Amino acid sequence: MSPMPTPAIWLGAAGLLPFIATALLSWLLPPEMRGFALFALAAYGMVILSFLGAVHWGLALGAPANEARYAAPRLGLGVLPALIAWAALLLPPVPGLTLLATAILATAAVETLAARHGLVPLGYLRLRWALSLGAALCLLAGAAAALNSV
Repeated sequence: MSPMPTPAIWLGAAGLLPFIATALLSWLLPPEMRGFALFALAAYGMVILSFLGAVHWGLALGAPANEARYAAPRLGLGVLPALIAWAALLLPPVPGLTLLATAILATAAVETLAARHGLVPLGYLRLRWALSLGAALCLLAGAAAALNSV
């Protein structure tokens, strides 16, 4: 298993900070200001979910010829998360944040299947699961805060 570059680990971990901050704010802000924190959390979740899909375009476009048969599913996995993220942002906070959390975890699950075919580096997969679990927990904490506000 190839190790992840140290900057990827640090930048990935830093990428959790907006999730943590907005999830906390969704609980700590007065009810009349919570909507902003929830929207910021959903918007960041949308950006990250779209980013996760884009990883697969890079993997598909840089793939060796012997992986050509996987090009269409990889490119599809590159597009689908962005479409789901866009739909989630159009939903009210509870279903939108829940959809984002679910989609982030589902993308990691699909990547786990791809790793079994050697299509995703194992070092990336380990980091991805750690970050995905953190992001999903924050998104679900925001959804709980939204439920608590009702």
